Amino acid sequence: MTASGDQIAQWIDPVADLRIRVFREFPYLYAGDLSYERRYLQRYQQSADSVLVLARDADRVVGASTGLPMVNADTAFQAPFIAAGWDPAGLYYFGESVLLPDYRGHGIGHRFFDAREQAARAQGFAVTTFCAVVRPADHPLKPADYRPHDVFWSKRGYQCRPDLECEFPWLDLGEEQETTKAMRFWVKEW
Repeated sequence: MTASGDQIAQWIDPVADLRIRVFREFPYLYAGDLSYERRYLQRYQQSADSVLVLARDADRVVGASTGLPMVNADTAFQAPFIAAGWDPAGLYYFGESVLLPDYRGHGIGHRFFDAREQAARAQGFAVTTFCAVVRPADHPLKPADYRPHDVFWSKRGYQCRPDLECEFPWLDLGEEQETTKAMRFWVKEW
């Protein structure tokens, strides 16, 4: 199911809860709270050109993925593109894809990308992008069986762009104050 603009309002709380639960996992280690999540997701509700893709099991939201024109995204995400000479008006930004563990490995991630890319193309965008946190390879909270999504993203046609990075703050699990994290962009042009 997809929604955009004002249609997103009814899904803010379930998606906020899902983001908090999934982003607690490595590599994000996010100690989120509902009030911040509500404010964050309002950006998508306020953008008529946004997209929210939901995965549901009966009435339960088990996955969500978002996108919106980069000009409607946080300025921290626009900054590295502007510095590199890109016009943010030509970019469609993918916010997140979060999916509960029991639902992974069944093609839902591909459907998330398909729906967001379709929304971007329908609006005339030829470039889509997203960013992911960069953690040290030897991070002490990295699980032994952790597999990054790099191979999946590359197979989807996205290129890792170490030249396009920004910093974004959040509270890590076990910390008492926010710290900034490096976020690296992946880009697809067609």
